[in-house]
Amino acid sequence: MNLTPDQIIIWQWGAFSLNATLLFTWLVMGLLVMGSWLITRQLSNSTQISRGQNLLEVIVLGISNQIQEISEQPPGPYLPFVGTLFIFIAFSNLFSVVPGYQPPTGSLSTTTALALCVFCAVPLYGIKKKGVWGYLQQYLQPSPVMLPFNIIGDFSRIVALAVRLFGNVMSGTMIVAILLSVAPLLFPVVMQMLGLLTGLIQAYIFAILAMVFIAAASQVDKKQHPTISEETHG
Repeated sequence: MNLTPDQIIIWQWGAFSLNATLLFTWLVMGLLVMGSWLITRQLSNSTQISRGQNLLEVIVLGISNQIQEISEQPPGPYLPFVGTLFIFIAFSNLFSVVPGYQPPTGSLSTTTALALCVFCAVPLYGIKKKGVWGYLQQYLQPSPVMLPFNIIGDFSRIVALAVRLFGNVMSGTMIVAILLSVAPLLFPVVMQMLGLLTGLIQAYIFAILAMVFIAAASQVDKKQHPTISEETHG
């Protein structure tokens, strides 16, 4: 039994190899790009819209509302990044119902890459909102003594973000494999349905945590930055 799709070698030529993580990551990205192109190529402003556009609007509106509730800011600047994280992780997990498919989120390298994206996005959004000095000042709060602890906290929460998603997806895949080997006619349907639910939950939790980290870094103190705060809240 393979613990992660990294151990499944699909093709190898000398020192170069293609494992299941790379293959299925690019496959999911390709399907998402193709699906996005098919849905968005005929967007309409009329009241008669296609089912694809209707589904797309529901998803985008739902993600926007969640971002606004968490950040208490307009969702526009955060929607492309947080929405992409959620959709990629969700579809990576949902495709696990396809026989032979290995979710790339079951690889620590994939979840680490996603967590590093969040790690880079947090200061970028924070600096864009508060400026370089305004963002760096938060590391001195509530006292300059807390500087090393705040830095360690930033790294530890990113590590926790990557390990949590990897552990949940990997353990779920292993449990399904074990149950299939014990009772192949009894558990497959139930476990696959449970896997779909947990896959969506994991994508939701990862996106929510990413948004919480970004919102904390880009939150503006109304007393110190009254002008920015008024612009943010409209």
